[in-house]
Amino acid sequence: MGNFFKRRDAVKAVAAGAAALTFPAISQGMTKVTFTTSWLPEGPNLFAYVARDMGFWKKYGLDVSVARGSGSGAAAQAVGASTFMFGMGATPTVIGQVARGLPISCIGQINYDALMGIGLLADSKILKPKDLEGKKIGASVSSGEYPFLSLYAQKAGFDFSKVEIVQLDSKVRDRSLVEKLVDGVSAFGSSTIPSLVSNGANIRFLLFKQAGLEFYGQSLTTQTSRLKSDPNLVEAFVSGAMEAIKFSMLNPDEALNIFLKANEDVAMTSSAKEYVRIGLGLTNLTNLVPEVTQKGFGYADPAKITAQSELILKYAISGNAKMPVLEDLVTNHYVGKLKLSDSEQTQVHKNVEQFKKYIA
Repeated sequence: MGNFFKRRDAVKAVAAGAAALTFPAISQGMTKVTFTTSWLPEGPNLFAYVARDMGFWKKYGLDVSVARGSGSGAAAQAVGASTFMFGMGATPTVIGQVARGLPISCIGQINYDALMGIGLLADSKILKPKDLEGKKIGASVSSGEYPFLSLYAQKAGFDFSKVEIVQLDSKVRDRSLVEKLVDGVSAFGSSTIPSLVSNGANIRFLLFKQAGLEFYGQSLTTQTSRLKSDPNLVEAFVSGAMEAIKFSMLNPDEALNIFLKANEDVAMTSSAKEYVRIGLGLTNLTNLVPEVTQKGFGYADPAKITAQSELILKYAISGNAKMPVLEDLVTNHYVGKLKLSDSEQTQVHKNVEQFKKYIA
């Protein structure tokens, strides 16, 4: 921990002398900040507990409270209504909300693949998308990947009309795969893989991304007006979050222990701990992308955001919505300052190797 305090002191010294940016000074008292995750405590939001309890936010003068979310849509609405100062949510959901007029912006990418795809039992004879023809696929209309199934078929080169879609409630969809009531399920791998594997199932995913249909994972958000009214606060919040994400990629076991200490209800059962461990592993795996390795933590590719927005407006949104203004939807102003060295990239690759088997 000695190096940590040295880093904290160094950051404070740099911040104090920087003309362009002044973080809230710890000596002047901590700035209270409210933050909501998009879901209950799990791998993708583990960084928030690390940032809070390891002091990554504190060293920037922030006292951040972390609230448990109940879905990306609800989290986005809560941030838009200023119930929380900051939040996180699935980027496709945030894009949809902004398209409908919600005044929020993405201020830092947390992970880079929503892992939309078709979940299969590991021993399934479905080895490629074409093999889905003639098979039963369980799907939930309310699930975020559902609107893109036909487009996936088009891009992956199979006849969607030859696939039998079995409409299932999301609460029973994944279990139907384990019980072999269907041959596969349309779902988010980020949720389905940890849930089923932690309970003994052996599964893998055919990802939409492999067919060129790419959607980012989750983003940090705040009110668009805050980017002008309090940019220093945004900078401090994003900086602490990104440091926690990097720490969790390099030290997943230590990060998991910090998380479990902060969430004793999760630590009570081995399956819950495994659920979080796998979720963190998949999150770290999806962060090994050029955006992070070349541009730095949190960077969002404007071209990809634009392409994703166009797909979401065309396939996933009906009614009164319009293409978001890119400059209002996402900003890279606060990110890209923190990177992985070559040796750190090598370490992360080793850390995530065991999770690659779930993604065909």
